Amino acid sequence: QVQLVESGGGLVQPGGSLRLSCAASRSIASIYAMNWYRQTPGNQRELVASTTTGGTTNYADSVKGRFTISRDNAKNTVNLQMNSLRPEDTAVYYCNARIFVATSWYYYWGQGTQVTVAS
Repeated sequence: QVQLVESGGGLVQPGGSLRLSCAASRSIASIYAMNWYRQTPGNQRELVASTTTGGTTNYADSVKGRFTISRDNAKNTVNLQMNSLRPEDTAVYYCNARIFVATSWYYYWGQGTQVTVAS
């Protein structure tokens, strides 16, 4: 089990940058995947970026080249650097941990942090 706490959201103008952080309650070194999702009202959560224990990163097409996910196993944090922000990036952003135990996958979520991109 792991508790996740996001921080760093806020209001930013189009073209600006924000850095989201996700702090985990325990070591993330063995957690298979740490992910960032986002959700807007009336829509399902969308996977924005992911990073695995093997160092693989993946991004939604809509954020490629603008967002960068990074994993710091020493600090038990996962960050999402968001550059060149657009109004359509406005959403609640959630940190997610995907953990494999025995024969099952388990998913843990933070409480979310609001990102608003507006002039």
